[in-house]
Amino acid sequence: MWRGCRRLCWAYSPPARLPRAPPAAARSDPVEPCGRRAYAPPAERKRFYQSVSISQGEGGFEINLDHRKLKTPQAKLFTVPSEALAIAVATEWDSQKDTIKFYTMHLTTLCNTALDNPTQRNKTQLIRAAVKFLETDTVCYRVEEPPALAELQKNEWDPVVAWAEQRYNVTIGSSTSILGPNIPASTKETFVSHLASYNMWALQGIEFVITQLKSLILSMSLIDRHITVEKAVLLSRLEEEYQIRRWGNVEWAHDYDLCELRARTAAGTLFVHLCSESSTVKHKLLQD
Repeated sequence: MWRGCRRLCWAYSPPARLPRAPPAAARSDPVEPCGRRAYAPPAERKRFYQSVSISQGEGGFEINLDHRKLKTPQAKLFTVPSEALAIAVATEWDSQKDTIKFYTMHLTTLCNTALDNPTQRNKTQLIRAAVKFLETDTVCYRVEEPPALAELQKNEWDPVVAWAEQRYNVTIGSSTSILGPNIPASTKETFVSHLASYNMWALQGIEFVITQLKSLILSMSLIDRHITVEKAVLLSRLEEEYQIRRWGNVEWAHDYDLCELRARTAAGTLFVHLCSESSTVKHKLLQD
């Protein structure tokens, strides 16, 4: 079984997309004319390993599938900065049954993205991209009609906006204009300064969560433990939930979307916290 598996490396993928397949160098697929590795499905494959374990190397903690080291799509050694994150990733691999469903392995996907950095962005670019979401933040765009939805938005979103304004000492506001609210430059700079306190790995996770919720405010409220994953997802889908209550639920489809969004949001939040842990534990382990 192992002879047919040359290299263990899975793709990173943009949020909410199915993961890509292993790189061409790890398979018999042709390489694109431009020299870039070609990626292709499947999103699933038969499980080919029996056991999953972690080990500590010079660069951090590694994932072992039987006796093989896990690698990234760019053939880098899959190494994570904390033991807790390594255990979480190993749990993803160990929880796969007869079929490996890559699209359920959000922590693995995020680690691959952090390690390979396929978009080649630096820390400043990641921060600016996250803060740019303020201009189109879900909780800042309000409706005037129907009145019931407008009242629901006010009752549910205003407390979160008020919390963020107090927590970060900024002005955010909201608007019913199609142009959205006028976010002060000082507010953006405050968020830039706050996000700069996170490392590159955590910033990848923050961007992932923001993309799921379509809101920087909800994402930071969640990461700061002001609201739960369930609450954050509910608030991000407020208009959709209103329509469901009014017109009814599409059997299984809405429930599936809700569960998927919760799973991705929870994984991204966990990733941020595990990547933001103090390195003192790691140093102690190295000393021991």
